Amino acid sequence: MSLFRLDASINPATSKSRALADLVETEWVAENPGSLIVRRDIGIDPLPANTWREVITSGAADDDAVSPAQREARALAATVADELVDADAILLAIPLYNWGIAAHVKSWYDVTYTDSRIKGGALKGKPVVLATVLGGDYSPGGPKEDWDHSTPWLRHVIEGVWGADLLVVQRQLTLVGVNPAMDGLKEQAAEVHAAAEALASQHGRELVTKARTLAS
Repeated sequence: MSLFRLDASINPATSKSRALADLVETEWVAENPGSLIVRRDIGIDPLPANTWREVITSGAADDDAVSPAQREARALAATVADELVDADAILLAIPLYNWGIAAHVKSWYDVTYTDSRIKGGALKGKPVVLATVLGGDYSPGGPKEDWDHSTPWLRHVIEGVWGADLLVVQRQLTLVGVNPAMDGLKEQAAEVHAAAEALASQHGRELVTKARTLAS
């Protein structure tokens, strides 16, 4: 079986979303030693900003009738769609930035959605784990409960548009220890951290089970 992993953190050395995804991947590898893992890191190597526009504006014209830039964009779009379609399971490590979807994540999604296979249901039922992190406290009843405009959007496109089988692991309070104003939340943050790590490992095992079931 094969796994596609996307990382979107712009700070790979200290990324909390990568750390969560690593736990998921560890479980995958333990059950599938030597399996193919295809990686794309849009946090440090984002897709060119003009890719979506070039693909869309090229329309349905044959490759020999479009510009070199459009032809190159089409090839890249096909590649990023292949990575999703060809994988038996998908792991997405996407942090919350500025209360929403970061530009490089939205660009990646838009490019994948130019592919007729994605629109046609090629990802329906495919198991996906989303590992996401939030710097503050976005828990129900808190002052920022409705400030996370990333996770709900990702749920919508992964479950509602792709039709994929989604599991989510989320870690909040990642700025505790970084922002002195949040020092009073250290104990709570430690509990949140431990719970998220446990859930990430659990979702990693579930990802394996779901992928095997789908493949059988």
